[in-house]
Amino acid sequence: MSFSKLGLSAPILKAIEDQGYTEPSAIQAQAIPAILDGQDVMAAAQTGTGKTAGFTLPLLETLSKGELAQSNQVRALVLTPTRELAAQVAESVKNYGQHLPLKSTVVFGGVKINPQMMALRRGADILIATPGRMMDLYNQKAVRFDKLEVLVLDEADRMLDMGFIHDIKKILAILPKKRQNLLFSATFSPEIRQLAKGLVNNPVEISVTPRNATAVSVEQWLHPVDKKRKTELLIKLVKDGRWDQALVFSRTKHGANKITKQLEDAGIRASAIHGNKSQGARTRALSDFKDGRIRILVATDIAARGLDIEQLPHVVNFDLPDVAEDYVHRIGRTGRAGATGKAISLVAADELDQLRAIERLTQKLIERRYEDDFMPTHMLPDTTLDTRPIKPNKPKRNKSDGAPRQGNSPRGKQGNAPKSGNRRPTDGRRSEDKSQPAKADVTPGQGLRSKPLAPARRNRRPATQEK
Repeated sequence: MSFSKLGLSAPILKAIEDQGYTEPSAIQAQAIPAILDGQDVMAAAQTGTGKTAGFTLPLLETLSKGELAQSNQVRALVLTPTRELAAQVAESVKNYGQHLPLKSTVVFGGVKINPQMMALRRGADILIATPGRMMDLYNQKAVRFDKLEVLVLDEADRMLDMGFIHDIKKILAILPKKRQNLLFSATFSPEIRQLAKGLVNNPVEISVTPRNATAVSVEQWLHPVDKKRKTELLIKLVKDGRWDQALVFSRTKHGANKITKQLEDAGIRASAIHGNKSQGARTRALSDFKDGRIRILVATDIAARGLDIEQLPHVVNFDLPDVAEDYVHRIGRTGRAGATGKAISLVAADELDQLRAIERLTQKLIERRYEDDFMPTHMLPDTTLDTRPIKPNKPKRNKSDGAPRQGNSPRGKQGNAPKSGNRRPTDGRRSEDKSQPAKADVTPGQGLRSKPLAPARRNRRPATQEK
């Protein structure tokens, strides 16, 4: 099938040709006709399958036939979880809409808000935004939604993971009820389906790949290695393999900075990208990586779904992610658009639980390859495939609200309820830690009003008087 059979106009077909594409991907072939028909759509596909073009192409086609946006008006709103993904979607809209008179704007946090407010004064047929900055602009009356026609939630599962559900609900409350809704996600988790209940109306549901499947175009293996020698092994792999480009994932921001410095000290051009970096620094690092000015980009999971790098040959998991689903999204940065790629994980013995979770999720044992000079002192135990169904996670309580568990409601303030780590040992004996007598005397649910605490207060009073 060709794009010309999907109902797209000549200006958009020319833009597609300019980008070098001739045939739509599976998600595009199914989503584009449904969106052009004006239906609500729920679409799930693994990363790298063309989801972004799956909604930007029909969005541009639909909006090109209507009245252009006036000052501060928005006709289509695309919400994304990260700045990088927002920039990627904005680039897609710009490329595919280059022969159309439509206006598009991208807004996100981490940069000054005034230039974004100025840009919105001319109106935006398509506005791409992160939820937090979107609400900031709305509260400052910089944007109006009275003419909104389409709402798109891109990477909806990632937005829920990042805690944007409350912002999303606020945004839904201020949008016109009559609109087209498009929800794109890597998975159809129970949480996504719950969100969809209040969002989409009688949607067309599209799923082109099994949930949490890894792309067949990506070759995967792991190197068992002691944690303290991971950087040394990474440097060897880069140099011996003559890697020109690799995306390396670190679990923490500090770790990303440390890895980058060690690579630079070894003569390998590298840069880090994570949440503590300014937007300017993140943009420069990504641009330098795409243009080949640096060989290694070290990132935290903030970049797992927001990077679109053509022909990226290598992805390295320096640390295995704590959430198994993130492994799928990380390695999905390579092997995109029909290309092949390699995903290498450096796994220490203390990451066995994460490895088991990943293999259970993907239902595939990851091949192990040993480097002669890096045989681990602490061996990584063998794993077997766990084929039991994975139960959906129950919603977690917000620990910050101080709410007590059922049956342990304190009479005092909720904020004074003891944390689980301060509970009395289950055999009824008091803790042997003499440095914390007060904590040992507080039973669950009593808080600071508990009776056993009173003697401790009386005992402290004489000590104060002696001073």
